[in-house]
Amino acid sequence: MTPESVVDRLAALPVFESVPRVELEWLVAHGDLLTAEVGALPEDRISPTEEMFVILAGRLTLYVRKEGGALRRFDDSFTGQVMGVLPYSRFQKVPGVVTVEEPVTAFVMHRRHFPELIRDCPELTTALVHEMLDRSRNFRTLELNDGRLQSLSRLASGFAHELNNPASAASRTARSLVRLIDEEEGAARQLATARLTDEQIAAIDALRESCGRVAPVRTALDAADREDEIGQWLTRHGLAPASAEALASSDLEVAGLDRLASTLPTEAVGAAVRWVASGCATRVAARQIEGATRRIHDLVDAVKGFTFMDRQGVPEEVDVARGLADTLAMLEGKARAKTATVHLETAPNLPRVQGFGSEINQVWEKLVDNALDAVGTRGRVTITATTRGDSVIVRVADDGPGISEEIQGRVFDPFFTTKPVGHGAGLGLDMARRIVHLHRGDIEFTTQPGHTVFRVRLPAVRTP
Repeated sequence: MTPESVVDRLAALPVFESVPRVELEWLVAHGDLLTAEVGALPEDRISPTEEMFVILAGRLTLYVRKEGGALRRFDDSFTGQVMGVLPYSRFQKVPGVVTVEEPVTAFVMHRRHFPELIRDCPELTTALVHEMLDRSRNFRTLELNDGRLQSLSRLASGFAHELNNPASAASRTARSLVRLIDEEEGAARQLATARLTDEQIAAIDALRESCGRVAPVRTALDAADREDEIGQWLTRHGLAPASAEALASSDLEVAGLDRLASTLPTEAVGAAVRWVASGCATRVAARQIEGATRRIHDLVDAVKGFTFMDRQGVPEEVDVARGLADTLAMLEGKARAKTATVHLETAPNLPRVQGFGSEINQVWEKLVDNALDAVGTRGRVTITATTRGDSVIVRVADDGPGISEEIQGRVFDPFFTTKPVGHGAGLGLDMARRIVHLHRGDIEFTTQPGHTVFRVRLPAVRTP
């Protein structure tokens, strides 16, 4: 390909449409053509941190490492895009692995020519600076979206476990209802043949009514003693002790069983006790199913609140207290796995803030997740939300070992992480800082052994 044809190819690209041809000729005179086949980018021939390259044909893909160490696709670059380092950029490190997805032809120029380019080619410099700004804006958008997906994927496994527990409990209890209903119907048929008087039926109804009342909370020892006492009563009356557990879970008293036994014919006592016990067990099962399904509803509601999945992508007034509560619900499984104590305290009538709720919740998720990583077994994380002047202040404190002095100045740097390879890309706190700044707030921290606090300030919505 001749220099003239390379200039023609560059001039046809949208990024250079306003650049004079003479400046494109200068560019071509100070660089070379590169061709690369499908595979890893040939770093021995090109360095994205030392050279600028313009894709004339083909496709490059940036892969970044996710938790666990595997690579995942992050961004694609096509014909007409400018990659690598640009004039005035602070680009120093490739945030992953660049591969050739389709055979590439690119024009390449080393950064040592940038001072001369800035001096001699003002229109070309302007075009490249605009390209840098567009690229930075697009990359930031990709980071925000990717951060949201990573937050959700990080929470997904724990959330699935949290959701599976009540779902399994509800399913298991629902299956037991079939047996309980059959037992209740069988006992009812047997009682029907006993031809009981109205007084005797009223005695059975009175005992069964006690099953409808919620039993007081008992310790494990008290519950075991109560079940033993009822089991012994059943044995004394020649009845199977299988009904003891259901009867013990209710509010009935042994004195009520004595009154029932003295009122009914001996041959009807067993059927009456079985009917009462099956009714007690059915009510307990119904309450268990209700509790499990309520837990599922609360978890799904927390996910919707955390992601703002039912909201339009426009700024709105955001309830910080609700966002913090939803975030803790999402991280409840991780806290339980570490036997860590997480305490949330929000000021009454906390004002709202203006912004994107899903992005603000990402900040809380990253800060609380990091705090849980920092504390040891049985550690403590405390989150408070208060007001100060026209701002909402959120503090996330942990009793971990603190941040060492030599890395305190780097915790907000992109791609900096103290976690093992594959367990964090180092974008968490950088992403949190960017989101906070986009919402016209600020974030800072103080640290010492046993007490690290991250503080986020967001401007509150003024009440009319």
